[in-house]
Amino acid sequence: MGSVNRFFFWSLIISANLVMSSAFIGTYGVNYGRIADNIPHPESVVTLMKAAKIMNTRIFDADHEVLKAFKGSGIEIMVGLGNEFLRDISVNEDRAMNWVKENVEPFLPGTRIVGIAVGNEILGGGDQELWEVLLPAVKNVYNALDRLQLAGKVQVSSPHSAAVFATSYPPSAGTFKESVMPYMKPLLEFFSQIKSPFYINTYPFLAYISDPDHIDLNYALFKKNPGIYDQKTNLHYDNMFEAQIDASYAALEKAGYENMEVIVSETGWASHGDPNEAAATVSNARTYNYNLRKRLLKKKGTPYRPKRVVKAYVFAMFNENLKPGPTSERNFGLFKADGSISYSIGFTGLVPSSAKSFITMKVWLWFNTIDVLHYISRSSGADNIVVTTETDSGVKRIL
Repeated sequence: MGSVNRFFFWSLIISANLVMSSAFIGTYGVNYGRIADNIPHPESVVTLMKAAKIMNTRIFDADHEVLKAFKGSGIEIMVGLGNEFLRDISVNEDRAMNWVKENVEPFLPGTRIVGIAVGNEILGGGDQELWEVLLPAVKNVYNALDRLQLAGKVQVSSPHSAAVFATSYPPSAGTFKESVMPYMKPLLEFFSQIKSPFYINTYPFLAYISDPDHIDLNYALFKKNPGIYDQKTNLHYDNMFEAQIDASYAALEKAGYENMEVIVSETGWASHGDPNEAAATVSNARTYNYNLRKRLLKKKGTPYRPKRVVKAYVFAMFNENLKPGPTSERNFGLFKADGSISYSIGFTGLVPSSAKSFITMKVWLWFNTIDVLHYISRSSGADNIVVTTETDSGVKRIL
């Protein structure tokens, strides 16, 4: 290969890697789940996210109404290929191509789709048949993107739960289960080849409520506490969130993939729960999410990977009233169904928390006022709506 051709070839490789490395703007994202019948319209959700300066979101499907709503927003979105599609996709390359052509390609580049999560929490889960079809499904989706010349723009991944670990304490002891490794190892090999990160759903909330007698609540909430000391690495941890991430790095290292990046695809704290979920309170949810956001905005790494800036998608945008399972599952939202904030961590809701028939809102000039008016009138039944804007100089206007 001539020197000019070599330069062009490596330029393409570098460019592709740069595109992939920018698939997450900043460090903070939010999961936008929609298992509910009472949450705001997608256009209003875009307004909420832009007001909160949330530039990364993840949905669990590829809903066309949602993808159209995010067009031109600048918000980067990861779509999901549901677990129910994996068997078909894994054995049918044409089906994978059709899915990408139908749910991804038509919305680019207006809607900034930057990733496809193929399945969710498959390995370690109860359906072992899905373990076997996960990698073939991942490969078929990637190959479809590659044939459409989208592989350099849309990343392929598959988020995992803590069920993939045999142990995660102390962090240096992080190890994948032996039963998972025959499926995890080739999956990691493929992700390593296509430069995809390792996505992990990590919940200090779930760890704490499963063992409150042995876990310090302050350690789980990022509050002042003695922390833990990892004797093998001589590292100190003052919060469980970072310890769980470093357990992932330790497991990856033992599997032979020490250079793979870890990104948190889900983390959060429930604001309400069943009697056996006593830690699910508004106060704890606010503390966790406020301290998490503050920590992520510092753009720092973990004790074990100090140069790897931590990135995370918080779970979730809204309380989802139709989710099955314990009460906590329906109460992870940063926002309530009516668009008001669940608690204050620095975000502004579409409506005040005590919205009644007469609603007064303060909306900054950069807020999309039309969306606000449309959402309030449609969802609250208000007869009189007063919306004010405020300039930097403090001048108010009634709209």
